[in-house]
Amino acid sequence: MLGLIGVGRMGGPIGERLLAAGYRLTIYDTNETAVGALVAAGAQGSESPAAVASAARVVFASLPTPEVVLQVVRGPKGIREGTSIRTFVDLSTSGASAARAIAESLAERSIDALDAPVSGGIAGARAGALALMASGRRAAFDSVEPILKQLGRVFFVGEQPGLGQTLKLANNLMSQSAIAITAEALAIGVKAGLDPELMLDVLNTSSGRNTASADKFPNHVLTRRFDFGFSTGLALKDVRLCLQEAAALGVPISVGTAVGELLAATRDQFGAESDCTTVARVVEGRAGCEISPKRGNQP
Repeated sequence: MLGLIGVGRMGGPIGERLLAAGYRLTIYDTNETAVGALVAAGAQGSESPAAVASAARVVFASLPTPEVVLQVVRGPKGIREGTSIRTFVDLSTSGASAARAIAESLAERSIDALDAPVSGGIAGARAGALALMASGRRAAFDSVEPILKQLGRVFFVGEQPGLGQTLKLANNLMSQSAIAITAEALAIGVKAGLDPELMLDVLNTSSGRNTASADKFPNHVLTRRFDFGFSTGLALKDVRLCLQEAAALGVPISVGTAVGELLAATRDQFGAESDCTTVARVVEGRAGCEISPKRGNQP
């Protein structure tokens, strides 16, 4: 029996992958609809994180913020109160300081903690094509690696708690920076009279190619759907966690700071639940153009 706490946008597909691989699964989430969907697929619902941790020796979490993860671990009816759990695996993007706090708290109950944040989005979760960046005690990692491999490609990055989180935050900083700079580059071209579709064709065979130019802009911005599937609020949370860690390490972050400011402006204008690709709309508004194949040539 495995446990999974958090069965939302990412946790739901992760749970489906584990069930499809033949694992028995007990789950908890405050969203009854999300729980019901996985129960219908074969999971067993539980009334609290502690109940999950009393039914399963290995418990995963896929949750939105460090505060929520810490509450699930240390709060009333948290997994620390579980009677069966031996290994906790945090698939969330919680930050290195939270990972260290979780590891220290669970060590008091002789529970191993691994931080194993994932990259690849909802599509990657459904396809079992995530990248997982795991850190923690090597023996604990070895014991759960076969399970993690059901979710995607697994990288063990070190025994120091939080190293997986640091790598994930660096990845997300780069990803969000790619969206921001691609929006600005395309706005320059649109204002000059270039077709953004043609620009992307050229850029994606040139040195400017990145994940935003190759996927997010052709599939989610030029279509005007803005539906990549990762919210502005979570993107801003991740960038800010990265900036906080950089500050603690004494690493100056100029570009990342600007990206955080742009994400904050996007949240303020379009809301935290807007898609992270909506950053392009803020750039468009400031530039006085629309990055669209139909209207792209209109300043």
